Amino acid sequence: MGFLSLEFAGAFALFLIPYWACRRFPDIQNLLTLAAGYFFLANLHPWFALILGLYTLGIHACAWLIQSRPGRIGLIVSLALAVLNLAIFKYFDFFRDAINAVLTAWGLTAWVPAIQIMAPLGISFYTFHSVSYLVSVWRKEIPAVPLADLALFLGFFPSVVAGPINRARDFLPQIQTTAPRSLTQYPKALLLIVLAILKVVWLSAWLANTWADPVFANPQQYHALDALLGLLAYTWQLYLNFSGYTDLVTGLALLLGFQLPPNFRAPYLATNLRHFWSRWHISLSTWIRDYLYIPLGGSRRGFTRTQINLMVAMVLSGLWHGASGNFLIWGAVHGAGMVLLNLGDRLWGRDQVAARLPVLANTTTFLFIALAWIFFRSPTLDQSLLFLQTLGTQFDQPLQFNSPLYLLLMWLALRSYPLIAQSGDWLLDHIGRLPWGLQPLLLTPLAWVALFLSPAGIPGFIYAGF
Repeated sequence: MGFLSLEFAGAFALFLIPYWACRRFPDIQNLLTLAAGYFFLANLHPWFALILGLYTLGIHACAWLIQSRPGRIGLIVSLALAVLNLAIFKYFDFFRDAINAVLTAWGLTAWVPAIQIMAPLGISFYTFHSVSYLVSVWRKEIPAVPLADLALFLGFFPSVVAGPINRARDFLPQIQTTAPRSLTQYPKALLLIVLAILKVVWLSAWLANTWADPVFANPQQYHALDALLGLLAYTWQLYLNFSGYTDLVTGLALLLGFQLPPNFRAPYLATNLRHFWSRWHISLSTWIRDYLYIPLGGSRRGFTRTQINLMVAMVLSGLWHGASGNFLIWGAVHGAGMVLLNLGDRLWGRDQVAARLPVLANTTTFLFIALAWIFFRSPTLDQSLLFLQTLGTQFDQPLQFNSPLYLLLMWLALRSYPLIAQSGDWLLDHIGRLPWGLQPLLLTPLAWVALFLSPAGIPGFIYAGF
């Protein structure tokens, strides 16, 4: 029962009835939401709910340990346990293969055995949620909270699957409120859900089926321009899929009276990588900054150390996305790009190219990001290198997609994106002026058009796999 299924839509609509019937009692609403979240996970697989429940108990005990025994030892032990839990479930096979390769190279016969472990859904996200909670308790930003409140924070079903990554100091006050919740952003919630259908069910799926999936499946059978078209199609597919998911869960949260953090701000309009990471997966990039880059020293220990800290943060960001060498390379590519950007800033001044040649800076940044996505999308390094080889050498194959025209249209779409974004704000402003009952009637035709034009089947959320 995924978020885009008719079963979920019907169940969520029915859930809203008792939920808002208890509007004067936020504690009861919390219990209903917690029960719904665990039912949602258990419906996907009982293992997911069981592991989250046991993990929540462990984090609850760690928080009280940190609060009762001031000092770094409790925090270090707690964070180590949280990271160890993630490492076992998500990275065991990755590190097992690496360790066995090293042992074999040393001529040792010892080896780490293979173990079948199914990674719980959303473990990367609720691990980061829990780290923010433990650090906030240690910093005395918030006290350790009751188990039920912590369970809802970690298991809030709109964001448990693929974020956004919530900060404890921002989200827990919404859980612990004693004031009745309200539906003040009802028009925005409806518009976000419709935008999610447009992005995920129609546009993202269409780009995947038409160009991205066929090209990545066998790049060598395509002309270099066709391969470039497939790559840019994936570049937009990933953005539309992930930002569409964020729109959907943000809309669902608003219908429950909760506010999730922003996750995207027109990232492909960035004029350099620093701008990109301030606009793309914002809840992750700021988490990496606050809980990894700054604790490593940030920019406080000189230029060289700053670049090392930056590379470490970006490589670990890549590893967070998945247990494979390709994700490490993807993170390293972005890290190297950021280091080069900082070197350029030091030589010629900060953001000088972006200020003087914004269109060139935006186009160059977009193409760099797209090329890095090759390692993100391809399952192995060999396939990534094969795709890069296709882009550089495959000019003797016939064109199959009328690629020059579509590449031009994609560039025009990139340049016109600010107008597209403004149209959403204009639509929200006008919908908000209508009576409540008319607002769904205006947005429903847009959703039906998207469903009519979309490919067959319900697309998955790419980031749910991370």
